[in-house]
Order: sequence, then C-alpha cells, then structure tokens
Amino acid sequence: MDVAAELGLDTQTLIPQGHYKAKIPLSAERTGGKRGKLIVVTGITPTPAGEGKTTTTVGMAQGFGRLGKKVVATLREPSLGPIFGIKGGGTGGGLSLVEPQDEVNIHFTGDAHAVGSAHNLLAALTDNVAQRGQIPGFGPTGITWRRVTDVEDRALRTIGSPMRESGFDIVTASEIMAVLALSSSLENLRERLSRIVVGLSDSGEPVTAEDVNAVGSMMSLLRYAIQPNIVQTTEGQAVIVHAGPFGNIAHGCSSVVGDRIALGYADYVLTEAGFGADLGFEKFMHIKARFNGLEPSGAVIVATVRALRSHGGALRRELDTPSEERVQRGMANLVHLIGAIRSFGLPVVVALNRFPSDTEGELAIVKQGCEEAGAFAAVDTRVFTEGGAGGVDLAEAVIEATSGDDPEITYMYPEDASIRDKVLALAQKMYGADDVSWAPSTRRPLRRYTELGWSDLPVCMAKTHLSISHNPRLKGRPSGYTFEVNDVRASVGAGFIYPIAGSIMTMPGLPGSPRALDVDAAGNILGL
Repeated sequence: MDVAAELGLDTQTLIPQGHYKAKIPLSAERTGGKRGKLIVVTGITPTPAGEGKTTTTVGMAQGFGRLGKKVVATLREPSLGPIFGIKGGGTGGGLSLVEPQDEVNIHFTGDAHAVGSAHNLLAALTDNVAQRGQIPGFGPTGITWRRVTDVEDRALRTIGSPMRESGFDIVTASEIMAVLALSSSLENLRERLSRIVVGLSDSGEPVTAEDVNAVGSMMSLLRYAIQPNIVQTTEGQAVIVHAGPFGNIAHGCSSVVGDRIALGYADYVLTEAGFGADLGFEKFMHIKARFNGLEPSGAVIVATVRALRSHGGALRRELDTPSEERVQRGMANLVHLIGAIRSFGLPVVVALNRFPSDTEGELAIVKQGCEEAGAFAAVDTRVFTEGGAGGVDLAEAVIEATSGDDPEITYMYPEDASIRDKVLALAQKMYGADDVSWAPSTRRPLRRYTELGWSDLPVCMAKTHLSISHNPRLKGRPSGYTFEVNDVRASVGAGFIYPIAGSIMTMPGLPGSPRALDVDAAGNILGL
C-alpha cells in the first residue's frame, strides 16, 4: 500500500490480493489534468535465450526512482507455460525484479485462470448450441473455436471427439487474452467479447459469442480480471502487471487500462512490448497505441552484444565468444530496427544490456553504429548486477530524449488500406522484404473479410520472433526476399486480422529438461 500511496492512488479503493499485491479499480483512471510521458520498451531480434528486456525495464524504472521521478512500469503477466517450460520466470533478474516474484509468476491474482475459464466456457456453450441445432445451419463441423490450457502439452495440439476434430492452444494465445488486454472499459470488454467469431454456418456466415449467448457468463468471469494489478520493483517503484497476450499470434503488450491509469499518476510510464521491434513494437504502435490514445513520447530498444554476435553468424554455443567481426556484421539488424522505430517519428535510446563476455571493442562498435543510425544515445546498463544504480544513465538519456514536445507519429499504413496493402507495407518497411506472396488458400478469406467489413482492422502479423523475416534461419537484416503468407485469420473481438507467415506454434511442447523440474522439496521454484 505504501507504493500505491506514494504514487498518489487512493489506497482505500484498492482491492488487496494478499500482503504485497492489489487490484486497481477502473474508476482510478484520471481523465483530465497532466499526464506522464509514455515510453515503449522494445528489443533487438532476440536469441532463443532472450536479451533481458524485462530486467532492463525494471532496472530502468529503478533508475528513474533514484532520480526522484514518479515512474510506473507496465508489464505483461508471466505465463505458466514458459515458467515451467524452457524460458523460466518473467519478472526480471538479479537486482532488478518485480516483487513478489514467486506470486507474480505463479497464479498471481488469477487473471490468466479467468481468461482460460471464459475461453473454455465459450467453447462448451458453442459445442452445446451446435450439437442441439439451435442456430440454423450451424453444426459441430462449423466450429472454429479451440480450447486452451496454461501448461505446455504437445499431446493436446490435436484432439478428436465424436463431433469433430479440434485441439488446444496455450492460454496466452487465446483471443480472450488479447481482448482483455485491449479493452478500455467494462462496456468495451462486453462489446469485444460479443464480436468473437466461434465458427461459420453452412452458408459461410460468422457465428459469434453473442449468437451462442455466452457473453454474460464470460463477463461474470472477467469483470474482476479487467482490473489492473499493482506490485513493485525490488527498490519500491510501482509496477502494473496485467494481461499477457502472445507476442506471435496476438499483439504481445500489457493492458490498455493499465497504461491509462499509470499515465494519470506517473511522470514516466515504461511499457514493454513483446519480442523484438519487428513484432512487439510494431504491434504496439498499430494496434494498441493508434486506437487508444497511447502514442508514446519515445522508445527504448534493448540490445546485447551476444545477440549481435548471433546476427553476425555466431552459433548458439559461440554466443559468449567475443568477436568484433561478428558484432560488426550483426549491427545490420539493430541499425534496421532503429531506423524502423525512427520512421514513426520517435526518438530512440539504445539500452546495451551488459554481459560479462562483452569487450570494450565490441561495445565501441555498437555505440558508433547506433549513433550513425540516428539513435539519440546508446547507453550501457548494468541493472542485473547493480539494480537501479545500473539504470540511472539510461533513465537520464530517456529524460533528455523526450524533454521536448511529444513527436508527431507517422504510421506505416493508413487505416483504410486493404489487408494486402497493409501486409505489403509491413513487409517492405519493417521486415525488409521486396514483395509478399500469398498462398492460394488465403484468397477466399481475404475476399470474405472484405465483404464483412473487417478489412479496416489493423494487421497483427503472426511470424517467428527469431528473425526480422518469416524464416527463423535468416539472421541479421534479410533483404531481397519475398515474404510468404500461408494463411490469414481474423480476431474480430480483439480487433485485428492476423496473417500467418511461416510455422507458428500455438501450443508449445516441453523441452528435454523443463523448468518444472527445478523445484525444491517445499515447492519453491528455483532460479526464477
């Protein structure tokens, strides 16, 4: 409560969820008066190990705190799948953590469970309506809505029943999770839920959650989940952790309501976007910011020398082996992403997340390359080992970069462009491709989406996070290639069209040595 009170929140209205976390009522949003500056935190195209974006965001928030600034970090809620799979926890690391990290990582305030319950209730109600023939022309074979679970389980990717073949996705891939993240109010949540398409009739007409009378029951499960959750950093700065949509299938950003509430109380709000800038940042701008009054004042892109080595040709076992030559080659990736962010009109600060294997020669190459690419600054950060002290220089650079008037934002495509033209714009401007090829199977849905009036929705590209392109093997800055789209689907409730490029897994499998084995006798997860 002390953290909330220091921020200016009325602690009498907060809803405690134990001793160290609470929910913020939507009525806490301030609609008038001075608002803080919104800074979007993104990253370089990552290695499979990740580059420490959350750790950097938390450490930077602590750096702002040491400078006497009111700051809030807004983050996605960690998912049980990665926690017990290959990635581990999602609350930062070292001396830059979200606390209480064990509770945030496991169960938290139950929001993800509410999403999974609402999703599967909708599936059950849809099956029931279809089986009983309550909607003319809509039977079990017309259902497109799958089920979800929060555990990585490859055996559930495809399942069969007497009615039809279906399967499970991970909870973070649920459209309801994206709906929760993008809803601006309870009324907007209801509107979005009602538009969710659960299947098609024999004539090809969409059947919605409203058609199967599921909206009221889903609202009863989600009415508290839409309230943002407040916790804190290791050094006592406020953190709002709320919603956790997949960064591949969905837009990979925390909630709209969380950012809006934070902006009414803080000088600076640091909001993290999932994966690299070609995914999380782009989707933040075109899907979250553009339609919700959340256009940022600046951007921070987190980079590491080891990721640049990877983009310069280093194998995974060589990521900690210094190589100025590989770093120089790998700079093409970072330079391209800096340019893409700047094309929106935003000042860019590069946060160089330091690792023990970094050399001064490699760091000099990175800083010079960032300066030549037009970045406002490239700043060393040591937030893992030093906490807020290691993030002060980064915080100062962000303050200086955003000290003037807010920039005028330029987007990569107009809202009323066709789906094909939106994808072409992203492919050429963000992914470095020359052209786009569309699989023959995409022609019918593209035509149908246009007929239904869905073509005005923004595009949410589903593609690999390991390359700027659709091919995870293409490192650095691929160019002169054709971006291949093999499917296109609609998340009408969330409010976007998602073309699929390459192979996207919506239900991961566990690795050979899952993190679920790293638990002590008392049930404490080790190495969060």
